[in-house]
Order: sequence, then C-alpha cells, then structure tokens
Amino acid sequence: MSDIMLNVYIPGDSSSVGAKMMHPNKKKQHNVAVTFKEHKRKKLTQTSERSVISTQGPSCNVATPNQGLPHAGSSNKPSSSSHQQPSFTVMNANTKTPKQKSKPIPMVGCPPSRLPSKYLAMDCEMVGTGPKGSISQLARCSIVSYEGDLVYDKFIKPSVPVTDYRTRWSGIRASDLTNATHFNQARKEILKLLAGKVVIGHAVHNDFRVLQYTHPAALTRDTSRIPLLNQRAGFEEKGCASLKRLTKAIFNRDIQTGRRGHSSVEDARATMELYKLVEDEWEKKLVSEKPK
Repeated sequence: MSDIMLNVYIPGDSSSVGAKMMHPNKKKQHNVAVTFKEHKRKKLTQTSERSVISTQGPSCNVATPNQGLPHAGSSNKPSSSSHQQPSFTVMNANTKTPKQKSKPIPMVGCPPSRLPSKYLAMDCEMVGTGPKGSISQLARCSIVSYEGDLVYDKFIKPSVPVTDYRTRWSGIRASDLTNATHFNQARKEILKLLAGKVVIGHAVHNDFRVLQYTHPAALTRDTSRIPLLNQRAGFEEKGCASLKRLTKAIFNRDIQTGRRGHSSVEDARATMELYKLVEDEWEKKLVSEKPK
C-alpha cells in the first residue's frame, strides 16, 4: 500500500499548512522499529554485564565450538527455545563446580628429609689397596643431617685394585663394589654437599684424607677430640675414646656389633647425637677461644 499524504488547512494557523499526516500503517511500522532498537540495546547491555562477570569470577575451562559448559547439576539436554544462545557459561562466586582429584606435583631434586642442613655428620668406610692392603681407599661414605636424616650413602669404587676389603671392620664385600660409584664422581658429589657446612665426625681427619680433601678448621667438629664428651663419659679428658665406647658410656647403646662389620650410617648418626649433647657448651667455648 502506498503512503497517502494529506494537506490540512486550518484557518488562522499558517504553521499547519503543508503538515503531513502519517498513515496508520506507517505509524505501526515506526513503533515496531523503535521496539526492536530498544530490545537490541537491552541485549547488548546484558551481554556486556555477562562479560564483566565472567572476567571477575574464577577461571573455567574453555568451551569447545558449539558446545557449552553447563552449570553443575543442570541437564545436558538442548534448550527448547527456537533461538539458541551463544555457547558459554557465566562463572561467579556462587557457581559450584565439580570436584576434581588433583594429581600430586612431583618433587624436583631431593625430598625434604634429604635436604642437607647447616650441620652434617659424616662417616667413611675404607678398604685396603697396595701391598697387604696397607693403603686406605674410600669404599663407602654416609652423611646425615642434624636431625639424623640420611643425606648421602653410596658404595664407592676405588680407582686402584682392592687387595683387602677389611670386611670385619669396614663391612665392605667385593659384591658391594661391583656396580659402585667411581671415586672421582663420588668425590664431586660429597664435596658439593660439604661446601659451607659444619662437618661433624669421629676422627674425621681420616675421612678427609681418603677424600683427598681439607675442610676449613672453623667448620669442623671432631668428637674424638673434645674433653666435654670424655667428661660426660667419665673418661680422661685428654684421652681419645672410640666412638663405640663413647656411645655405650653416654647413651648405653651398643654399636658396631656383630660380624658384618661397621655401618657408616649408624656411626654418622651416633656422631651427630654426641655433638648435639654438648653443642651449646662446645660452640660457646669455640667462640671464646677466637682471637679478638
């Protein structure tokens, strides 16, 4: 239907001359256009509000194309509405998400119980090389932390042939060294652990000798040469008691027993216990003896 224009003339009113009257159908189309624009404006406003909520809420998985992420507890059936909305889910603080079992994060490096502390106790077992096994070589090294946790314990293969395993004392057998760590590699690992640490040992100078290493005197504690322990044990102050005798006299505990030989782990832990028993007095004495 074509538009019909009417010119209405009202006497005495010149402004009404040529005034246009809108056809009823035209007016109806105009109202529909206004309603559509208002609906579109509201829809854009709602979309903007949803975008703000989704960016402020907790993160969620990204939906795959044409597949929305339904709220927890909602049905997966498609909507009955003829107009399908974009596939997305608005996440907010009240949205419940299904619980997922988290996988344990693998530890990088040593677990906490194996991390070296400031104080380390070390004990080494030796075998003999050369004529009649007269030359001592490192065959096992054990290191424990201040709490007694095992930090390092390896059998070590000497760079020269073994002529006496000294099993009665060392506890080392030929089978222990078949696939043992080579001395050069083990030495690097051990010295890396000892660097900057207070090292405690019983007659520890013998351990340093087979490691071909000299530790700073200020960071070395030798429990075989401390009068405080001899006093606790009831021995002569200037004497050099064995680790076995000191442990038995002070803790009433037997170590280095049986025919299988010594355990460097057991000896290292016993040494750390002896040090901790007199630690406060020993450290104060060392501080007072420092040159001013």
